[in-house]
Amino acid sequence: MDSEAQKAGERCVWQYLIDPLKRRGLAKPSSLTNDLYQDMLKETAQRLAYMSVDGLAALEESAAARPGGKDGDRFPILNNILTLAFDIERPPDDASPLLRKVMAHDVGKGAIVEGWAPELLHYVRSKRVWPKGFALTQVRQSSDDAVRRMRDIERRMASGQTITADETKWRDRRKASIEKCKSIAALSRAGE
Repeated sequence: MDSEAQKAGERCVWQYLIDPLKRRGLAKPSSLTNDLYQDMLKETAQRLAYMSVDGLAALEESAAARPGGKDGDRFPILNNILTLAFDIERPPDDASPLLRKVMAHDVGKGAIVEGWAPELLHYVRSKRVWPKGFALTQVRQSSDDAVRRMRDIERRMASGQTITADETKWRDRRKASIEKCKSIAALSRAGE
């Protein structure tokens, strides 16, 4: 997202989410100082700038039904808003700092080289946690068939053997997915 699109997105977040929630009477969370509250609102706009107007309207309705505070009269905290937003409209991969960092990390680089990056991307996108230990083992194992199939198709192509149209389509989709992982990794390195 370029800077103009980011600014336009932030204006939409204010117009369709933050201001309507304030008009409903939702006040500053009691746990935040006024400065922290203003920072939270600013970060809300920045982090949700990717959302469509319809997504923001749905998020406003959902957030209004789940206000913060013991009396239900407080603006929801950022973490709660982000959780709701993720369920309504997921950010594009290039908007996720977590995905960028995982793909640029040694784990992501290894997954790209070894061919299991699409499964790693799916895991991180769905779980929203840093992959480690047993989870990484599971992700690698879940990719075994796809990695083996890709190597087989590539080997047969290199030796001049015929591959089916379905195999060609599958290979092209897999390669595109791996390229997407590479571009996500590059976005992290570009921002450093």
